[in-house]
Amino acid sequence: MSLFRDDGIVLRTQKLGEADRIITLLTRGHGRVRAVARGVRRTKSKFGARLEPFSHVDVQFFARGSELIGRGLPLCTQSETIAPYGGGIVTDYARYTAGTAMLETAERFTDHEGEPAVQQYLLLVGGLRTLAQGEHEPHLILDAFLLRSLAVNGYAPSFDDCAKCGMPGPNRFFSVAAGGSVCVDCRVPGSVVPSAGALELLGALLTGDWAHADACEPRYVREGSGLVSAYLHWHLERGLRSLRYVEKST
Repeated sequence: MSLFRDDGIVLRTQKLGEADRIITLLTRGHGRVRAVARGVRRTKSKFGARLEPFSHVDVQFFARGSELIGRGLPLCTQSETIAPYGGGIVTDYARYTAGTAMLETAERFTDHEGEPAVQQYLLLVGGLRTLAQGEHEPHLILDAFLLRSLAVNGYAPSFDDCAKCGMPGPNRFFSVAAGGSVCVDCRVPGSVVPSAGALELLGALLTGDWAHADACEPRYVREGSGLVSAYLHWHLERGLRSLRYVEKST
């Protein structure tokens, strides 16, 4: 029997029995963790209110054996709120749909439970904080998060130099299969010719140039979101369920 303590973001919850829940978190030290929280669905449980999606929490786990991730699910025995990001997200539909897509993305990029994914965790904390505070348009925050998640997982797209031969950009063509922008000699079937404005916007989102991103024309924002969605779907091999609701909110 062992106790473990970590901080994490609640990704989702599932009902278990009459009063319990299975809580899925992305933690700083242990990556993705699923744990059982006893009695949190009872109306008098203050513990359960802290374990809702978007919550940043400090959690204590009780596990059988010397490892947190073992033969059975650990128990979540204590929880303290670090930041209740949900309060600034769930009251606005655009923020809520963007935040839901961020949670789903983080879960999809952390396939193996118990494996640390510190960069993905820090990206998610920063993204939800920015979303909750309303510092930028929700769809821009989401696209920036998706691009940076792809980058930290080894799939960084190129929006300037050729992704295949390295020819200095700007290059006219874009291929999700080739890794982003490609020159005329490296273009492959299925390549598209996006506008220069959309590629500049995506480059700004990837590098954190918010002054450029916030001033971008809506047509470039829509075009850029389409490229991000296609690129993400290619590398995840199947789409995000939550993105369809994001598209309806924009």
